[in-house]
Amino acid sequence: MNNKTTLTYADAGVNIDAGNAFIGRIKNAVASTTRPEVMGGLGGFGALFKADFSAMEEPVLVSSTDGVGTKLLLLQQHDRPHVAGIDAVAMCVNDMAAQAAEPLFFLDYLATGKLDEATLAGVVEGIAEACRICECSLIGGETAEMPGMYAPGHYDIGGFSVGVVDRPRVIDGSTIADGDVMLGIASNGPHSNGFSLIRKLIEVGAADIESDILNDGSKAVDAVLAPTRLYVPAVKAMLKAGVEVHGYSHITGGGMFDNIERILPEGLAATVDISAWPVPPVFEYLLNFADVARDESYRTFNMGIGFVAILSEPEAAKAEAVLTDAGETVYKIGCIHPKNGEIVSLIS
Repeated sequence: MNNKTTLTYADAGVNIDAGNAFIGRIKNAVASTTRPEVMGGLGGFGALFKADFSAMEEPVLVSSTDGVGTKLLLLQQHDRPHVAGIDAVAMCVNDMAAQAAEPLFFLDYLATGKLDEATLAGVVEGIAEACRICECSLIGGETAEMPGMYAPGHYDIGGFSVGVVDRPRVIDGSTIADGDVMLGIASNGPHSNGFSLIRKLIEVGAADIESDILNDGSKAVDAVLAPTRLYVPAVKAMLKAGVEVHGYSHITGGGMFDNIERILPEGLAATVDISAWPVPPVFEYLLNFADVARDESYRTFNMGIGFVAILSEPEAAKAEAVLTDAGETVYKIGCIHPKNGEIVSLIS
């Protein structure tokens, strides 16, 4: 006599039919990002991309991978999956834009304990929106349902992107010179960095970001959880206009200090004038809850500047006009000079 319990994969918490329904739901979002080089659609074991680099002298592939970090906890708490999708793309493609690379395609990895079709579809739709803005194809991905690995309502996301740049046009900071100026391009807010400290500040301040209003009249939750700004269109506009840029920096973890230092040639330093731009109200709101030292703030957060272009003084005016026409808010935030002390220093 067989007394064994009959089990299916669904009994263990994984619903293959729900997974297939989810794929059907996101097909339109994925299709909206398709570039001519994409071969086939969803459903293959691998994603196919027929690249044509015949217009380039020496094409170089550029890759980047990232996630959204602990901002996801707040995005889940406040039900903003669309922002999670935008952030996952932005954190990858902005890094590639810092080398003047054009993103070609993006893949995502979504993991959850139990598949919530509406929530995860919201994430993918956010990914698709960001990909459309950057003219980058959402070419494939993986959705993993893993019972027991994640708390109810929780999910995680990882992104991976590949781009291309012609080797003579790579911007890597090697041409940065004494006398160059730094143009700061405004951020949308904290983006996807520093959220372990943000969550601690909210906890210490017993803040209610759903109800709190910032001094500019905006809702705290909207400002804290604003999606990461996509800087790919700005860099494309600079390339199209023929602006000679010596270096780009994506201001992510490490803030002004680490992200500018990493592209400076040996013997050079940068001085950043933090009075050159207004600190967005969201940072004033968050930093009001505890005593955070100035340099700690500018090492943890972008403080209102999400991307920096370093170029010669004669090119700066042209660059400002191009970036403004592209919809960016730009500030002249500092200069490059011979090193005589700290590599990156702040003045006000």
